[in-house]
Amino acid sequence: MRAPLNRRVFVIGYGAATPLGMHFQTTWEQAVAGKTGFRRLTRFDIDTPCDVVGEIPDWDPSSLDFVTEKELYNWSARFILLTMSVCKDALVDAGLEMTPEVARRTAGLVGSALNGHDAYRQAVRVLAESGPNRISPYLLPNLCGNLPAGKAGMLLGFQGLSMSPQGACASGNHAIGLGARLIRDGDQDFVLAGGVDASLLPEIIYGFANMGATIKVKEGDRAYADPSQASRPFSVDRRGFVLSEGAGVVLLAAEDVMKDHGISPRAEVLGVGWTSDAFHFTKPNPVTIQRAMREALGDAGVAPADLDYINAHGTSTPRGDSVELACLREVFGSNLSKIPVSSNKSQLGHTLGACAAIEAALTIEGMQQGLVLPTINHVPDPEMADLDVVPNEVRRMPVELAMSNAFGFGGTNCCIVFRGVD
Repeated sequence: MRAPLNRRVFVIGYGAATPLGMHFQTTWEQAVAGKTGFRRLTRFDIDTPCDVVGEIPDWDPSSLDFVTEKELYNWSARFILLTMSVCKDALVDAGLEMTPEVARRTAGLVGSALNGHDAYRQAVRVLAESGPNRISPYLLPNLCGNLPAGKAGMLLGFQGLSMSPQGACASGNHAIGLGARLIRDGDQDFVLAGGVDASLLPEIIYGFANMGATIKVKEGDRAYADPSQASRPFSVDRRGFVLSEGAGVVLLAAEDVMKDHGISPRAEVLGVGWTSDAFHFTKPNPVTIQRAMREALGDAGVAPADLDYINAHGTSTPRGDSVELACLREVFGSNLSKIPVSSNKSQLGHTLGACAAIEAALTIEGMQQGLVLPTINHVPDPEMADLDVVPNEVRRMPVELAMSNAFGFGGTNCCIVFRGVD
């Protein structure tokens, strides 16, 4: 194999669809305003107190300019059309034209935790009601994890590597890390990297509820009358995450080709650290989480004291938040109290495979704007008194170096260090 080119890699654009809005700009504006995207489930009835969720508001795929009636009928897995829309937004945001030359050197890496379960659920119902001959021939493509990136390529024209990094809730960071390596080594010039999940289905909601992962909003809980308070990472009364749907993609570019196309960078991908726990399918392993953070810092060539901000995984589960904080204490030591650490899941909930990419985009936009998004709904936990969670209100401050954490089921960890650009 040829020697790597060792090119620098930059983020030049992004797109997102979240419980705060169908597009990134709306999501950003709502986040800065301190809003959340939580409400009681509206799409179907469900018998569980885990009924506060994050739905993409007014999501109507039929309104997308590239979706025909036939496309809408054939592609019943929501994560496919979501990805196509968000990838298109990212290209527009960056101002990158998909010429034949660009297309050959552009990859799409979009991961998912759960893939097209909604299409499978529809097929089960059709089989029971109408028999085997009525099962759609599009069923199997709707279930494939690589189809969101593949369909985005068919829409937008990119012809580089197209695949789905399956890293559970760290999928978005895995995609960014892999994409950065592809560009650094010279295999691709541009990469659409991110994650997507359309997880609001009865079986998924009940499954998370029965494993005690999502918050049960019962009478007496402060979210009972106000669902916007359901997600509260690092708070003394955190009781589980809010399950949400969403998609996020960042557009990566090599330094040389970025300049050739007259495109301005938003941030540099400076370091990647990834590990697996080899421990338990849901319980985190502090040793390997710490190693992922240290490897990201080492790859970036920076010391713990150099960081200006940490975007935490911060799911709002009692154990998850405590373990993440313990790992941060081990890695950052006495410097931790000087570094703001906030969780976007306080406003977006947990979008599973999409969360890391969405949070990376929000982190980078904050670096551009000189803002750090808050951890809202925060009530201090005395056991976390050394942690500056940017409580409840956005903070204006310069951020040059930031780390974004992501951890997932199966014991998969991926942390990325970004450097801001002027």
